[in-house]
Amino acid sequence: MEPLVYLDHAATSWPKPPEVAVAMVEALEHSGANAGRGNHSLAIGTGRVLVRARALLAELFAISNAQDIAFTHNTTMGLNMAIKGTLQPGHHVISTMTEHNSVRRPLEYLRRTMGVEVDYLRVDKEGQINLQELNRLFKPNTKMVICNHSSNLLGSILPIGDIGDIAKSKGAVFLVDAAQSAGSLDINVKEMNIDLLAFPGHKGLLGPQGTGGLYVSPELDLEPLMLGGTGSQSENSEQPAVRPDRYEAGTQNAVGIAGLLAGVKIIKSLGTQNIHHQEWILTQKMMEGLSAIPGIRLLGPAIGAPRSGIVSFTIEGQESADIAHRLDRGYNIAVRAGMHCTPLAHQAAETLESGAVRASVGVSSTEQEVNRLLDAMAELYGLHSSR
Repeated sequence: MEPLVYLDHAATSWPKPPEVAVAMVEALEHSGANAGRGNHSLAIGTGRVLVRARALLAELFAISNAQDIAFTHNTTMGLNMAIKGTLQPGHHVISTMTEHNSVRRPLEYLRRTMGVEVDYLRVDKEGQINLQELNRLFKPNTKMVICNHSSNLLGSILPIGDIGDIAKSKGAVFLVDAAQSAGSLDINVKEMNIDLLAFPGHKGLLGPQGTGGLYVSPELDLEPLMLGGTGSQSENSEQPAVRPDRYEAGTQNAVGIAGLLAGVKIIKSLGTQNIHHQEWILTQKMMEGLSAIPGIRLLGPAIGAPRSGIVSFTIEGQESADIAHRLDRGYNIAVRAGMHCTPLAHQAAETLESGAVRASVGVSSTEQEVNRLLDAMAELYGLHSSR
C-alpha cells in the first residue's frame, strides 16, 4: 500500500507540523498548571502561553485588543456563543443557504423556542449570493447577519467585505464563520466590519483539535453561554464583566492552545496569501483532471474562478460513500463523502439526495498527492489517466 494521501483538510488539517507537537509536549512538561488559578511560576507560565496565542491571533485578524478574543473548543462553540448570546425574542436574522449546521441548528432552535425569525439568503449553484437580494431581506427588527467566509461544500468565497458594509449600514450585527478560511484567506475585522468572528484552531491554523476562538467586538456585550469559575472576581456571584474572563468559564485547554500558538506562527511566516495561492493551484489541477473523467460533475465555482481549497464532485450513477470507500481501501486516499453537515448548500447544488465527494487540500498538500487522486479516479471510473 502506498503512503496515505490525506485530502480532508476541510475537516481538520493533518499531519500537524512537528512544531505543534513539540509545543504541546513542552506545555505538558514545563507549564502544565492552570492559568489564572494561582500565582506560582507554573500557573504564570501557562498564562503566558495563552497571552501569546491571543496576541498572535489578534495580529492575524487585525483585532485591536487581544482581550476581545475568547478561546473555545471549536468553531461550533464560538458560533453558539455568538448566536445565543445575541438573539432575543422578536429579533430577525439573515443567513445563507451555504451555512453549516453549526449555524443552522442554533438558528432553528431559537426559531422554535423563542420565535426568532430566520431568512436564508439564496445562493446559485456555484454558491454565490446576490447582494441586492440580501438588501431586500432586511426588516426593521433585523438584528444579525450570519454567513460563512467559504462554503465547506462548494468552496465558494463570499464577499465578506461587501456583506459587512451592508450589515453595518443597516445597524445589524455581523457574524462570520471562518471555519474554512482562517489561515488561508485574509481576514481583517476592521475593514470587513466583522462584529463576531468564529474560527477553528484545528483546520487552517494547524493547531490540535479542541481549539478555536470567538472574536467579540468591544461594542458588543454577549450573554455568556457558560457561567462558572474564571480565577477572577471570585467573591462575586455574577460572571465577571472583564474580557476574556466573561466568556471563558472553566479550565482552558492550555496544552492545545500551546499547539495552536505554534501553528499560527507557521501561518504567519508563510503568509495567508501565499497559502491560498498554493491551495488554489492544487484545486485547479484537481478540477481539470476530474473534469476529464466521463460522468463527473464538479460543484461550486468553475475552473479558473476564486475558491478555497475544496473540490466537491459527484459521478452519475455512483454513490458518494462508495467512491470514498474505494479510494480509501484500494488507494489509501482519504476524502469525505456525504452531506457535510450543510443540507441547504446541497439543495442549492441539487445534490440533496446523492450527497457528494469532497477532496480538500491544505498547507501540507502536494501536486503528487493530487496526481494520486486523479490516477485513482481515472483507474476506477475513467478510460485512462487524466494527467
